[in-house]
Amino acid sequence: MTNAPPLVDSYRRVMRDLRVSVTDRCNFRCLYCLPETEEAANFYRGKFDPAHNPHPLKPLAREWKPRSQILTFEEIERVVRIAVEAGICKVRVTGGEPLMRQGVESLVARLAQIPGVEDLAMTSNGFLFRSKAQALRDAGLRRVSFSLDSLDETNFQKITGRNGLEEVIESIALAQRLGFNPVKVNAVVIRGLNDHELEALAEFARTHDLSFRFIEFMPLDSGRAWLKDLVVPGREILQRLQARFALTPVVSTNAAETARRWRFADGRGEIGIIAPVTEPFCGHCNRLRLTADGKIRTCLFSLGEYDLKPLLRGAASDSDLRDMLYEIVRHKEDRHHIGEPEFVQPARTMSCIGG
Repeated sequence: MTNAPPLVDSYRRVMRDLRVSVTDRCNFRCLYCLPETEEAANFYRGKFDPAHNPHPLKPLAREWKPRSQILTFEEIERVVRIAVEAGICKVRVTGGEPLMRQGVESLVARLAQIPGVEDLAMTSNGFLFRSKAQALRDAGLRRVSFSLDSLDETNFQKITGRNGLEEVIESIALAQRLGFNPVKVNAVVIRGLNDHELEALAEFARTHDLSFRFIEFMPLDSGRAWLKDLVVPGREILQRLQARFALTPVVSTNAAETARRWRFADGRGEIGIIAPVTEPFCGHCNRLRLTADGKIRTCLFSLGEYDLKPLLRGAASDSDLRDMLYEIVRHKEDRHHIGEPEFVQPARTMSCIGG
């Protein structure tokens, strides 16, 4: 490792967390990300009031990036190593769906060997996890997060665009058996779609001793159909769960943690609430994102990106790349502008950005 100074932005936030997308492709068509199914269209169609919300569902013209534009594992490893030398210590492999990237376990093995990586995790929809679970564990992956937005088969298919509830639940159980710890599960809560399942999802977390995260619906969908009326505020989620369960607050020593957390009184499992829309946590943000095609994003809602590929595929030295990272971080936004008149939804969806 080098003695490189940390990555500090102009607001004195120190970057510690890097999200690494390995593919922009996904085998789900989630209503809050890639709403391309008839079920998604029907759901949104019923929410638009021509007098106040006269916006039809218009998915963006989207093309998957050709393989030649996607970073190789060697290129990803190089960027991560340089970032870690500058203080990044948490790395999360994301997508799209990362398990759609052939041989992703070999990338995990590369990243696990980088000195200074203290926390190596992955976010997955869980559909393909069972076939890769042991290989990922053997490669050095220690934590995994799954998406589970519904426990009802019909509603699960409506939200995700495919029938895969059983596969996801089996993947969660397998991850626990293999010793991944903690096993986190995420649910995006959308009013009128799955908010009636809040208590059932929390009970699932308690029963199976999981760390369950309820996430506010964010404007990152390809259909540009996000409406503030569909956001269930974190405060409302908490009030409902406190009315049903005895919850004890978890005091975190990590100021940059995005979730406010509570443990169940019987000590089995916990719930967390991530409320970027109604209770932004931008002031403590310490994250960067590397997209599958080699762009650095300093915020989920960035309107600009910084392309590392010309340096990676040119004659740039590690020092050149490190200097570019420092320059990028200096321009990190102070906050997102969701709910403000000047807010503009980014051109890329969550699937293309990396969660």
